[in-house]
Amino acid sequence: MKKSLLLLIGLCTFLGVVESYAQSSGEFEIGRVKYRGGGDWYNDPSALTNLIGYAKDRLPIPIANKYKDVALGSTDLHSYPFLFLTGHGNIAVNTSEVENLRSYLENGGFLYIDDDYGIDPYVRSMMREVFPNEEFIEIPFSHPIYNKVYDFDNGLPKIHEHDNKAPKGYGIFHKGKLVVFYSVESNLADGWADAEIHNNPPALRQKALQMGTNILVYALTSL
Repeated sequence: MKKSLLLLIGLCTFLGVVESYAQSSGEFEIGRVKYRGGGDWYNDPSALTNLIGYAKDRLPIPIANKYKDVALGSTDLHSYPFLFLTGHGNIAVNTSEVENLRSYLENGGFLYIDDDYGIDPYVRSMMREVFPNEEFIEIPFSHPIYNKVYDFDNGLPKIHEHDNKAPKGYGIFHKGKLVVFYSVESNLADGWADAEIHNNPPALRQKALQMGTNILVYALTSL
């Protein structure tokens, strides 16, 4: 009961600031990051759509049903309270893109990155440019991102196996606020995708969608 009340209060607070992000429909949109370098930023297009639907079915948040693709260097980046980035390969950034992403994060934006196996060195290189004085730190299981809506007392669920390593959640903070959350060895977004794409069992897909909802709600109630 206490958790539900606190969540409702947080969502009400979010609704109070949503006008700065809301589109003409009165709903806000989530952005999927489009980057250069050859990495497949566009993979599993159903993933984010399914997460949005799952969250909307369970929580009173005015999210548009469809997300938008947005380039790192675009001024439109600042129109989205939540950005999602994934892929398997290279990410290339120039000075303008780095400065744009830094400005977005320093001014209230939130970026969730899901390593779909293969982008880790490029993510770390990019974020060193964005925040040269900050490093990714492992987020403790006690952090509210792991229990904002659903309880994950042991951290991120393991959706796909690659290197027989435990999943890890890393973060970058700006002025004490978590602005980037990065999941490694988990593949959450694969669990959001349509069931027939990766053939994950329903229970595993639900864990992925629940953890994704935690991240989304955490970001939106921390604006």
